[in-house]
Amino acid sequence: MHDAPSAKELIEAVKAFIDKTAAPQLTGHAAFHARVASNVLATVLREMEIRPVAEAAEQARLESLLGVSGESVESLNRRLCEEIRSDRMSLSTEGLLAHLKSTTIAQLSVDQPGYSGLRSAAR
Repeated sequence: MHDAPSAKELIEAVKAFIDKTAAPQLTGHAAFHARVASNVLATVLREMEIRPVAEAAEQARLESLLGVSGESVESLNRRLCEEIRSDRMSLSTEGLLAHLKSTTIAQLSVDQPGYSGLRSAAR
């Protein structure tokens, strides 16, 4: 069996190269772009680590809220939007606020893990 590095290992290697070798030698616009590239790779790594679990939890919450199963998260989110838009659901609907908060925290954990309010919101 071929022992190829995983996608995660490859991304980590490129990020380490940018952070430890390339970026320290750069200045100005090139240094800025190296930081952007490193941040993008960090986001991809968090996406790979966090997204599957977060999406499964989101799907379970949506199925419970909407009383349906067997649909994609995208489809369930469209249904939820329609329920809210048509006033069949509101923040007083049991479980909706908790779902929205949990979904937002999960998304911020991927996109902006350094967001100042994330730690207090996750409590």
